[in-house]
Amino acid sequence: MISDVLAEAREKMDRAVDVAKDDFSTVRTGRANPALFQKLMVEYYGTPTPLAQLAGLQNPEARVLIITPYDKSALKDIEKAIVAASHLGATPNNDGTIIRVTMPELTEDRRKEYVKLVRSKGEEAKVVLRNLRRKAKDDLDAQKEVGEDEIARAEKELDAVTKSHVDEIDEALKRKEAELLEV
Repeated sequence: MISDVLAEAREKMDRAVDVAKDDFSTVRTGRANPALFQKLMVEYYGTPTPLAQLAGLQNPEARVLIITPYDKSALKDIEKAIVAASHLGATPNNDGTIIRVTMPELTEDRRKEYVKLVRSKGEEAKVVLRNLRRKAKDDLDAQKEVGEDEIARAEKELDAVTKSHVDEIDEALKRKEAELLEV
């Protein structure tokens, strides 16, 4: 039973770290990156739909992204969603068949803003890890048929697993900050 609780906690923490790393990739650096637009929601026939499901994304130049919608009637909606996404600071140009998005050069203030955003995303991920740890600890404490020594050992292992996942998020956060502050 204890091993099941620890395995489940480890698996959920692995997923939380993966989600955090995905979130970090949506914050832009000096280049136009299709990952920036993956989670951008577009109002398509009254339903919020991820841009990746509505269009193909290509990156021909460092600061230019070409969005080719699968359905040409979605051009205006996609363009509207890009303009509304103020965190991107992008300017879309619609030529009737594709949207060419030019990313502005990052200023020092914008870079610092992005570092704050990444730090807050990292802190949210750590909160998720702490919540998973708390739930696993409650599950361990609910174990009636095992001794206190075994539960204490399992809690130490749970703490070690939690610390390793928090360290992994901190490391990814450091890499992203360095990437953002690089000129």
